[in-house]
Amino acid sequence: MSSILTNNSAMVALQTLQSVNKNLANTQNMISTGKEIGQAKDNSAIWAISKVMESDVTGFNAVKDALALGESTVAVAAAGAEQIVNLLNDMKERVVAATGSNVDHDKLTADVDALKEQIGAIIRGSQFNGSNLLDTAGGDIDVLASINRDGAGGVSNLSITVESVDFQAGLLGGGTAVTDVEDPILAANILGDIDVSSATAADTSLTALETHIQSAIDGAAALGASAKRLSDQSEFVGKVSDAMVSGMGALVDTNMEEASARLQALQVQQQLATQSLTIANQAPQAILQLFR
Repeated sequence: MSSILTNNSAMVALQTLQSVNKNLANTQNMISTGKEIGQAKDNSAIWAISKVMESDVTGFNAVKDALALGESTVAVAAAGAEQIVNLLNDMKERVVAATGSNVDHDKLTADVDALKEQIGAIIRGSQFNGSNLLDTAGGDIDVLASINRDGAGGVSNLSITVESVDFQAGLLGGGTAVTDVEDPILAANILGDIDVSSATAADTSLTALETHIQSAIDGAAALGASAKRLSDQSEFVGKVSDAMVSGMGALVDTNMEEASARLQALQVQQQLATQSLTIANQAPQAILQLFR
């Protein structure tokens, strides 16, 4: 039966065209945004997982920044510690020389005092962003090293504690504190037990200096170990972050090859559906032939 009020063929063709247009719009959106799942309505479960992973990646970026700050702080302290070891070895040369009786002890004393002041200046200056691992006031630092998510969704953080080697306290000798010096480190009279004013004093100071050198070496080694640990942790966090970004992309990113093929197929379907609707809309005109 033919009817001028109801065109079933046109309705079917229109529904087909609308469906094709909807799929074409979705495919074009995936290509333009690069995301197959960009909203919760696209796939609520995958979208939720990707957002949790995205949040964790943001957290790991903050962890990388914290580790970089910690590495820099330790690197500055380690550089200062290694330089102090070198200066103590230079001082040992003067002390050994002062054990002789036919040397100018006044000049050697001046050299040793200059080295003491230089060591004090290095201790004071080995700070980064206000943190100093070589002086007494600096103390330990806690470096954010990771964030951990358990199976229940709970999040906790992990920190690495870098202990202060406190060269200021380690180099304090048995000398009397200096009261007319404003610098707190020099006022504490570091290496006060090193005296080269005479051969006898220098001989006694040699044993004390060996102890100081060993303490400085141990401190520098400890800082080196901490620096290596922070560096390794930073590399690990970087790999974890990259793996999470890759996994997140596998969940929500558009497969461009597949999307390109789908786009071409839908464009052909759109043309065919449009032509089919045109033919269906022209069908009622055939009824006019009945009235001629």
